[in-house]
Amino acid sequence: MMIRPAGHRAEALRAQGALALLRHAHAHPGITRAEAAAQLGLSSGSATEIMNRLRAAKLLGEAAAPQTGGRGRPTTTLVPHPQGPLVAVVDITHTTWTVSTAAVGGAIAPAPAHRHLGQPAEQVLPAIRQALDHLAGDRLRAVGVAIPGTLHGHTLIDAANLRWHDIDLSILARKDLPLVVGNDASLAGVGEALRGAGRGMPVALHLTVEVGIGGVLLLDGRPVLGALGAGGEFGHVPFGDPALRCPCGASGCWDLMVDGRAMARHQGRRAPADPTAYAVRTLGEARDGEPGALAAVAGVAEALGRGIGALVNAFDPAIVTLGGLGADVLAVAEKPFTAAVRRAAMAWRRDALPPIVAATLGSAGPAVGAAETAMAEVLNEHALESQVR
Repeated sequence: MMIRPAGHRAEALRAQGALALLRHAHAHPGITRAEAAAQLGLSSGSATEIMNRLRAAKLLGEAAAPQTGGRGRPTTTLVPHPQGPLVAVVDITHTTWTVSTAAVGGAIAPAPAHRHLGQPAEQVLPAIRQALDHLAGDRLRAVGVAIPGTLHGHTLIDAANLRWHDIDLSILARKDLPLVVGNDASLAGVGEALRGAGRGMPVALHLTVEVGIGGVLLLDGRPVLGALGAGGEFGHVPFGDPALRCPCGASGCWDLMVDGRAMARHQGRRAPADPTAYAVRTLGEARDGEPGALAAVAGVAEALGRGIGALVNAFDPAIVTLGGLGADVLAVAEKPFTAAVRRAAMAWRRDALPPIVAATLGSAGPAVGAAETAMAEVLNEHALESQVR
């Protein structure tokens, strides 16, 4: 067995302490140095030494903590270093794209949204790449991308609602920076688990309804994405009518039962060109008490609840978070939704169902998840070993 010199072991321990403090500051924005030291079991002297190293490496800074009026020495709040690392955040939705940055602590800088509805990937991706090239180059450490579609590595296999198929997203890579790409609903689940309603839960199930339904199962905030990285395609489990053919090529997909297309069918109408806009309008009419809209939303709520009950049976989550239109359906038709969940759940579960709650991050969820996934590429030993001395 190789015995490392005492100096090397001490340096390794100091690096581990620096990484622990940096990760803690990222996970708990606004925390004071004294609070972080106590929660990590560090002495005041050790916290000061580690903080000095992180400041010198331009990884973390400090600001005066709000005055409490209590006695004792004033402490400081841990904040992103003004010249510290950033990650690029690309959020591609069904109709828009944005490019922004996120710093340690998770704050995402505001950025304008650009419309791309109906444009091919060959037009949209170069525009996104150009926007990436204009970001603060020396501070960028990784690129995170959220996109509504099925992925295998950096390949977008299918985004039916964008009409994009077999698209290589590595065009969005910058130099030798890590590029992480994720399905928007799965990344929204990561965001909820780390910054939203699912925070602190050991097992969380997140579902987002937009055009169809997607999501992710999370274990201690880490997504379960499957062998090929394409996990979370809950919309393509056969919880729906087997007579209905899905654009994905399968029949009976849950996707077809829970969005604006389903609401239109319940009202005896054709599939809308814009299912999301149709669903938003129908939900508004249901809130106003219009009978046809109420019946359509109730039908979708029953299909959504039935599927969630089945997934609760399968995954045993501690919480279920609902994003996108799912939260609106829950608010408008809670009674038929809850009844459907209970009917689908195994009998012993019915009195101990996990809470099913609206996601708190809203439309920002995918961007938050992309930022967190990209920042994980920055806050690790390999990435920091050359910066913290």
